[in-house]
Amino acid sequence: FGARRKRVERSDQNKLRSMSGVGSGYDLSVTTFSPEGRVFQVEYAGKAVDNGVAVVGVACKDGAILAVEKPEETKMMLPGSNRRIFTVAKHVGMAVPGKLPDGRQMVSRAQQEAENYKRFYGTTIPTKVLSDRLANYCHAFSLYWHLRPLGSAALTASYDDQGPHIYLSETNGVSYRYYGIAVGKGRQGIKTELERLKLGNLSCREALKIVCKCLIKQRDDTSNKKFEIELAWISDETNKQFVRVPKELAKESEDEAKKEIEQEDEDSDDMES
Repeated sequence: FGARRKRVERSDQNKLRSMSGVGSGYDLSVTTFSPEGRVFQVEYAGKAVDNGVAVVGVACKDGAILAVEKPEETKMMLPGSNRRIFTVAKHVGMAVPGKLPDGRQMVSRAQQEAENYKRFYGTTIPTKVLSDRLANYCHAFSLYWHLRPLGSAALTASYDDQGPHIYLSETNGVSYRYYGIAVGKGRQGIKTELERLKLGNLSCREALKIVCKCLIKQRDDTSNKKFEIELAWISDETNKQFVRVPKELAKESEDEAKKEIEQEDEDSDDMES
């Protein structure tokens, strides 16, 4: 009996290892931990963000920028109708990668938090407080079996007396401040480009072209879809109010970015030949 019991125990342990590796049996509820301490449904929600549209946020010397590159879902869609950048308050804006309906829920929550803080304290909500509250809101969806984690994140930009801020509130309930951050498809390549820059020395106008360039370079060359870059900023130029980048300036920045990429490709071809 002792030998048989040991064989059964080893078999059960092997099954547990196999199930914990692929999530089978441990991904049926958001309240279930695997033997390795993982919560698979939260990880799946994170994958929804990672596989979504590319979103970039950078903090410059005179403000902050949010940018989103969106594929054209259909030729019949009106440009600008599928927005992913929203105004939370005059001094705060938000971009939402991942599942757009979940992102709108986060935007609505952020707007409520900002309004309630203003009504109760008589002043605008600090970005760190807002970002932490959004992270707590996301975390609540991983505590109850009858809920599912939000398949979106919140990239928040603001500008106050302490300077420009970029915060990312993730679906797993954590929130961090960044100099520059990218989320979604192609995020690693964009992060590499941003890490080479001294963002604190760049103006928002200078950073617009760089952000557009990063987004264009990470596109899938094999895709026949058209893309639209959505840009918004908050800076000294906007009197520290979060607004969309004027269409003329956005188009100019995107065109300059494309020209630079074409020039780099030509120079690379010349060197190879």
